[in-house]
Amino acid sequence: MTKAERVSAEALHGWLGFNQVRGVRWTHLRALLERYQTLEAAWRAPAEALRAAGLTKQALEALLRVRQTYDPEAALRQLKRLGVRLLPITDPDYPPLLRQIADPPPLLYVRGTLQAADQNALAVVGTRNATEYGKRMTAHIVEPLASQGVTIISGLAHGIDSAAHRAALRAGGRTIAVLPCGIDRVYPADQSALAAQIMESGCLISEFPLGTKAERHNFPQRNRVISGLAYGVLVVEAAEKSGALITVDCALEQGREVFAVPGNALSPASSGTNALIRSGATLTTSAADILQVLAPSTPAAMKPSQVQPVRYTPESDDEACVLRYLEVDQAKHIDEIVRQSGLAASRVSAVLTVLEVKGVVCQTGAQRYSLVAAV
Repeated sequence: MTKAERVSAEALHGWLGFNQVRGVRWTHLRALLERYQTLEAAWRAPAEALRAAGLTKQALEALLRVRQTYDPEAALRQLKRLGVRLLPITDPDYPPLLRQIADPPPLLYVRGTLQAADQNALAVVGTRNATEYGKRMTAHIVEPLASQGVTIISGLAHGIDSAAHRAALRAGGRTIAVLPCGIDRVYPADQSALAAQIMESGCLISEFPLGTKAERHNFPQRNRVISGLAYGVLVVEAAEKSGALITVDCALEQGREVFAVPGNALSPASSGTNALIRSGATLTTSAADILQVLAPSTPAAMKPSQVQPVRYTPESDDEACVLRYLEVDQAKHIDEIVRQSGLAASRVSAVLTVLEVKGVVCQTGAQRYSLVAAV
């Protein structure tokens, strides 16, 4: 890939133009960039060069038609009115995990704020027809993660997706919704209020051009972005043929971890998740189950011997309270921390699991914790 640099408004014309044509992939644009250096120049390239970059006959014909009529200036004006940020794959702020997948979106449309901290993310998906059990389990797992800095990725659909977004918002955390339509639309349409809340504490993301409807073939494409943005995917409830399992397939292809919440063996809503567990997905009933698997693969997670003494500033009163009773060289059982801190056992457990993923504490035995950094 060419050296990453921030893309000027004028340079965005080429990215927007190529993005109007279904079937134009990053592999095609990379070949054109190697030859023409910029997409503005590539946008004006002759048909022979475009064909040599690997475009199919159908995509090439569509591109040549679009090139005659598309007005990128008008698109940029509309994007500005909507408060949309454009992130080409060459931009340094483009999500690095997503850039690593086999078929990354060449261009992202972002409404809200996308932060570097959003790399520490978990995708949460499941059925649209969620049961009360599914909604409770979503909140039980998501809230302690989101409250201490794990960004929750989902798809804004009814059911588990909405429950995950709302749990993250209740916890004061960040959440991102990936859309199967243009960024100027909300799908489902009746989720506009939730979408507005998400934009205040995260963002909406789409790879589709303005005006794109939520057509059936967009959903698998969208699902690969949901999994591609995160270190792992949690499936809370899913039937055997649930669309959430497409996200699981994407996650496995991308080398992501897969987690599944067990459910009633007689409930169709849990048949897919139970099957995932039988196939090797991590059985998940708490935030700790996720962090135990993901912590070794995240930048913040280090073993005690690897950590140099650093100062850590607690991000909540509960964190400060728990840290007061931990030491670097002496592990302490969680029950003792509960007694000394006066906090509820569930709260202490949530704080400890999040401090663990941040690399501030480590678990040295069954529910025994010690500091790995000076605080």
